[in-house]
Amino acid sequence: MRFVNNEEDKKEYKKFLEGHERGNFQQSLEWAEVKKPNWKPEVILAEGAKGEIIGSLCVWIRKMPIFGNIMYSSRGPVCDIHNMEVMKQLTDGAKELAKKYKAIVLRMEPDIVSQDQDFRNIVTNLGYRIKDDAKDFKDEIQPRYVFRLDIKGKTEEEIMAGFKQKWRYNIRLATKKGVTIKEGTKEDLKDFHKIMIETGARDGFIIRPLAYFEKMYDCLGPQHMKILMAYYEGNPISGVIPIFYGNKTWYLYGASSNSHRNLMPNYLLQWEMIKMAIQRKDDIYDFSGVSRCSRRKSSTIWIIPI
Repeated sequence: MRFVNNEEDKKEYKKFLEGHERGNFQQSLEWAEVKKPNWKPEVILAEGAKGEIIGSLCVWIRKMPIFGNIMYSSRGPVCDIHNMEVMKQLTDGAKELAKKYKAIVLRMEPDIVSQDQDFRNIVTNLGYRIKDDAKDFKDEIQPRYVFRLDIKGKTEEEIMAGFKQKWRYNIRLATKKGVTIKEGTKEDLKDFHKIMIETGARDGFIIRPLAYFEKMYDCLGPQHMKILMAYYEGNPISGVIPIFYGNKTWYLYGASSNSHRNLMPNYLLQWEMIKMAIQRKDDIYDFSGVSRCSRRKSSTIWIIPI
């Protein structure tokens, strides 16, 4: 076990993360940059017999009022989650970091299937406590369940044929009515954010400031992040931010104006993101999350006192 300490380590880690089937952008150093300075990142590497990386865990550290430092890992670890030896290396590394930062707890929200009993047995044996009683989004940082589309080796025609008839109709309707999609630049985040404010007011949720999205673009774009905007008669009416990393594409943020919602621009934007994922030869398109679902991917929370 070792930690990422220099530029060579960072390059090796990035290559491992992007090439691993369980790789996730939220475990990346690019995403860690977005979360600075509120969170300090540390990366633990599990090693094979020849010193090669066989597992990783990106942990963020933050000082909380009254309680002290906490450690958090979003969508980690990245490894063979059924390999006890690898999981123990990463856990030992987390305990070492906890001593260094005097952290009181490690909270993790991994990308696993909720019914994976073998994984549950391994982490329980390593001292983790599994939290299965989260009621909704306020109990977690990441959504507990996500909707994913398997696009591995499939064509646009095959994916489109698998959609419900209403989905196909709405995609074609948007095109027929004159909705167009354009890939934007950092400057287009201003229009996106204006529509996001409108969306938040309509749907009752708090939105992040424009500066946050601009920082995201500085850290991730344009290789790992893009802005897609939908226009009608030259005016922006909807927008999305997809994230591309490794073998997956994520629909991360979306915003829609109160005007022209009957033109179904969001359906066309989703289809454009899916087509981009297919062109990248991704395995998975991730629609993002919901609080409850019995048969989808789960981000079971596990907490280990330090």
